[in-house]
Amino acid sequence: MQEIEIYTTRFCGFCHAAKRLLDERGLAYSEIDVTGDSEGRAAMTQRAAGRTSVPQIFVGTTHVGGCDDLYALDSSGKLDSLISGV
Repeated sequence: MQEIEIYTTRFCGFCHAAKRLLDERGLAYSEIDVTGDSEGRAAMTQRAAGRTSVPQIFVGTTHVGGCDDLYALDSSGKLDSLISGV
């Protein structure tokens, strides 16, 4: 199983929605809260190929994108295979 990492901020509704989807699916993830953390935000932006919005979600070495991207991946049935590494 691939590790899931999600960069968030405390008051981001999209972050809460993305975490809710992962929680509902019973998927463990590491949350990296970048609220007020300019260095952490810069690291996220670099890792996310310049994207500055939160959440930014990674499954293993794959950059999924944001909340809408995560939901689209789940709706298409591709999230399971990405997480399982198949």
